[in-house]
Amino acid sequence: MRLTVAAYRVPTEGPEGDGTLGWDSTTMVLVRAEADGHSGLGWTYGPAAVGAVVTDLLAPVVADLDPDDVPAVWSAMRQRLRNAGRPGIAGLALSAVDCAVWDLKARRHGLPLARLLGAARRQVPVYGSGGFTTYDDERQHRQLSGWVHDEGIPRVKIKIGGSGGAEVTRDLHRMAAARRSIGDDAELYVDANGAYQRKQAVRVIREAAALDVRWYEEPVSSDDLVGLGEVRAQVRPDVTAGEYGFDLVYFHRMIPYVDCLQVDVTRCGGISEFLRAAAVAAAAGLEVSAHCAPHQHLAVAAATPNLRHIEWFHDHVRIESMFFDGAASATGGVAAVPVDRPGNGLELRDAEAERYRIG
Repeated sequence: MRLTVAAYRVPTEGPEGDGTLGWDSTTMVLVRAEADGHSGLGWTYGPAAVGAVVTDLLAPVVADLDPDDVPAVWSAMRQRLRNAGRPGIAGLALSAVDCAVWDLKARRHGLPLARLLGAARRQVPVYGSGGFTTYDDERQHRQLSGWVHDEGIPRVKIKIGGSGGAEVTRDLHRMAAARRSIGDDAELYVDANGAYQRKQAVRVIREAAALDVRWYEEPVSSDDLVGLGEVRAQVRPDVTAGEYGFDLVYFHRMIPYVDCLQVDVTRCGGISEFLRAAAVAAAAGLEVSAHCAPHQHLAVAAATPNLRHIEWFHDHVRIESMFFDGAASATGGVAAVPVDRPGNGLELRDAEAERYRIG
């Protein structure tokens, strides 16, 4: 099996930010796994340096392995990364390759990836995600209104916690504006990206009680498990976190402190580890929500019985719709899982992607 990798940097439509970070571009690192004239695709979002981990560390250890033996491939990669450190860039590389190998296996056998994994559903619920702290009221309104009233997505999320939690008055204003934009029937989610302190996080959401917020993501740092638990015990919305999980131990530790566990297939260790994390959550009676990279999640989300939804993240939807033939629509609040095409059902538009290639 042969691995190749490319990195692409796509400028955003304008400055974007959340409670603790700002950005003006998004980088995708895409891996091809090739064997017997077939090719599988997997990708992650992170530094271009992810590609060097794939090329230098992972490609040599999988070269002689049968891509049908995905657990053996995954285990060999994990062992090779021991001294490199599993979390971070190495974890992103492992995730992208694992997704590519699953896609390759499905294509070798002429199967849709969702069929190979075994589907629990044919359509996956989504929520619109954006509402960046850099948006003015009009830009936020257009985005949220478009999702709810034009596309029929019944749940949407905005970023709060501006300037590291120093703009609470503006946060409350934007939350109220979001509720006006989406009306009374759609669900409103908020994401502080860990910007608040514990009691501050409780005060903010209590002041917004009339807005009926249903989802409170990372009200405090996801590293502050005790803090997540304290906030969870005092607020009405579901408290959620988990997007920075790189292994099962992380998810196992987090379970007592959240109402829904977020898992990111492009970080956690790929499809192989996503399924294990979902099982760990199910053992505790929790649902999981797929974080970002919606088209990389579609098949594994379909195979996860305790899935709540996929994050239909603005930046990644935009890139994946540009780069791939076969990209899904979220009209009606669900994305159809491809079961009529081999693999993940996507084909890279090489000419379009090449415009943004950086490595």
